[in-house]
Amino acid sequence: MIEVFSAQREFAAYGPSHCAVLAVFVVGAVLLVVVGRRQTEAQARTFSRVLAVLLIAAFAVALGYKLVDPTMDTSVPLQLCDVAELAAAYALWSQRHWAFVLTYYWGLVLSSQALITPDIGTPREGAPDFPHHLFITFFTLHVLVVWAAIYLTWGRRYRPRWRDYRFAVIATLGWAAVTLAFNAATGTNYGYLNRKPPTASLLDVLGPWPVYLLAEVAIVLVVWALMTWPWERARRHAEQPRPLQETSD
Repeated sequence: MIEVFSAQREFAAYGPSHCAVLAVFVVGAVLLVVVGRRQTEAQARTFSRVLAVLLIAAFAVALGYKLVDPTMDTSVPLQLCDVAELAAAYALWSQRHWAFVLTYYWGLVLSSQALITPDIGTPREGAPDFPHHLFITFFTLHVLVVWAAIYLTWGRRYRPRWRDYRFAVIATLGWAAVTLAFNAATGTNYGYLNRKPPTASLLDVLGPWPVYLLAEVAIVLVVWALMTWPWERARRHAEQPRPLQETSD
């Protein structure tokens, strides 16, 4: 019996544990929208800061585990999801619009991909299943980031604009430049900028390196534009003056 519980189970995409996480994510996302729309400003501030503390705590735990036996390949928080986690925590705590913008674009498009095609574990440990700490911290962080984006956008009604789209693109290109330089100097592969991840992902259909990088940039630019256009259209429609109604004598 002890050997059964001590044996490490291998994570399987869309297996029982993965489906359970996705179910929790969906239910939580719906509840966050409902709760966010009913909160007062004071309640929203407190609630947001609680979520921010949870996110930072999970980030610290995950980083602590990486630093117990550090490696250059995995222990540096340079993945875009790592930066998105910090941006989401700051957005929840401070309510700063620029932090919301990064949470919106990075969380809804990039962090959500980690929920759909998870890459858990390390080359040495493999992909462990629940209740391994890698499984728990991986999904906790990515779920919280996407939840933060959903809560702030549809619960608290924060909205991106075209200038926010440009800011997110510039910030992401800046991260890519820094990370590419770090990868080149250390031989690492943060952001999968130098080669594809070892697990199946959407990058597999985008061609070899560096073609998949260019294709990925083009797709992200289009998707982010489509994520901005409806909000801008609704804002402009709301700002248009309404014609005066004619009254009969």
